[in-house]
Amino acid sequence: MSAISITVIIIAGILVGFINTLSGGGSVISLSLLIILGLPAGVANGTNRISIFFQTLSSVGSFTKQKMFTNLRPVWLGIPATIGAILGAYLAIDVHEKVIETAMILAMIMMAFFLFYKPDRWLKENPGLLRKNLKWWQFAMFFAVGFYGGFIQVGVGYFMLMALVLGTGYDLVKANAVKNLIVFFYAIFALAVFMINGQVHYLYGLLLSAGSVIGALIASYFAVKKGAGFIRAAIILSIILTVLQITGLVNFTHIIKGILSI
Repeated sequence: MSAISITVIIIAGILVGFINTLSGGGSVISLSLLIILGLPAGVANGTNRISIFFQTLSSVGSFTKQKMFTNLRPVWLGIPATIGAILGAYLAIDVHEKVIETAMILAMIMMAFFLFYKPDRWLKENPGLLRKNLKWWQFAMFFAVGFYGGFIQVGVGYFMLMALVLGTGYDLVKANAVKNLIVFFYAIFALAVFMINGQVHYLYGLLLSAGSVIGALIASYFAVKKGAGFIRAAIILSIILTVLQITGLVNFTHIIKGILSI
């Protein structure tokens, strides 16, 4: 492997870690890069989970130091998400690229709608909803989000944020911290499923993780210091970049190929 390839993977990891920690959709970059490097879609999907595990581990550590977790509610939400993720991962061993693209488009449409429709709902928490005991439909919602995360992971941050803000009452800053904690819970088990089935390239995964940890630490710091407005802006930017890639208006895959061919 050339020094340029190693550098590109680490830089891509930084971008992915930063984007995923603040919003979601960063895995579009990492999956595209891993496929360009010659990995089958299924192996790329599994290899990406190494990066997801380490970046969420890093961001959760940072959020913990900043006292963003004050009760066990995220743990209870993480249980159904983890069960769903394990089932989703088993179905994702041979996922088709078109499935990923379709899921991403749907996720972005929904996220964009909620960002621009009564955006104040994303900036303030709902104390009444937070004080209530968790209901069966909330567990079912996080099971579904976890299933999607285990299956593809790409864009799961959008769904997770919607579920946490609109479904459980968190404000966007706290929801972002809890999102990373829940993803960390299920990332461990999803990665194990891909490892058991031989769907992981460890060298690429660890190089990607080296960058994603840096990106995650930077993003988790800014998320708390800059507040909900900063996170919302980051989400909008990540949606725009992903739309540009999927619609072909800007081909980031081609750009990465050009860099690797230097």
